[in-house]
Amino acid sequence: MKYSFMSFSCPELTLNEMLSMAKEFGYDGIEPRISSNHRHGVEFDANQIQRKEIRQTAIDTGIAIGCVATSCRYADLKTNQDMVNDTMKAIDLTADIGSSRIRVFGGKIGDGLDRNAAVDLVAKSLLSIADHASERGVTICMETHDDWCNPTDVAAVMKKANHPAIAVNWDIMHPVRRSYATIEESFEVLKPWIQHLHIHDGSAQTSLLPIGEGDIDHKSAIERLSTISFDGYLSGEWIGWNDPYRNYLPRELQTLKRYQDEL
Repeated sequence: MKYSFMSFSCPELTLNEMLSMAKEFGYDGIEPRISSNHRHGVEFDANQIQRKEIRQTAIDTGIAIGCVATSCRYADLKTNQDMVNDTMKAIDLTADIGSSRIRVFGGKIGDGLDRNAAVDLVAKSLLSIADHASERGVTICMETHDDWCNPTDVAAVMKKANHPAIAVNWDIMHPVRRSYATIEESFEVLKPWIQHLHIHDGSAQTSLLPIGEGDIDHKSAIERLSTISFDGYLSGEWIGWNDPYRNYLPRELQTLKRYQDEL
C-alpha cells in the first residue's frame, strides 16, 4: 500500500515543506488541494516554468504527488460547463507536474434533475473529457461524497461512462456515516473502479478521531484492497482537526502500517 495526506492538514506549508515533512514521517506521497488558498503553489495559474519546478521538486524529494484534489462537480446544469472546463485545466496541470490522478465530485444534484438524469449528466460530462485525460496519462476519480455518498449511485456513473480514464475515489467514511453501506459492501460495489482513497476516522458524535477510535474500519478496507490490483494511494483527509499535524500525521500512518502488517 501507498500512503499520502492532503494539504488540508498543513495549508500553511509550501510545497517544499510539505514534501519534506512527508518524507520525514514515511509517507509515499502528498495530495495538494487546489483552489483553497493553500501555500503549495499547485494551482491553475502556475505557469509552465513553475509546473516544471513542481515536478522536479517532487522527483528530487522522492515523494510523489499522488493525486490533485479539485472542486470540480457536474450534477448541476447551471455550473456544469464551467466545471467541465475547469476539469480540463486540472488534467493539464496534473500531467504537467507529473501526477496521474485528479479527484472530482458528482456534486449536489441541481434543480429539475432526478437521480437518473443526474447520473446521465455526470457520466456525459466525464466522458466529454475522458479522452483528453487518457492522452495526458491522467485518471479522473469521482469521490463518494455529497449527493453521491451511496456507492451504488457512483457505480451507476461508472457503468454508464465506461471509460478507462474514469474511476472512483473511495472516501471510506461517507458511505458508512450516511448509512448507505458498510466498508465491505462499498468495496464490493466499487472495486472495479477504485483508483484512489480518502481516509479518516470519526463517529456520529465526533467528526474526526484517531484511526481505530471511530466507526470506520480501516483495517477491513486495507484487507480488501489487497485482493485487487490497487496501486493508488490511501490519502489522509484531515480538515481543521484541533490536534497538531505533527502529532497526528505520523500517528495515523503508524496505525495504517500496523494494520497492513497484521494482515
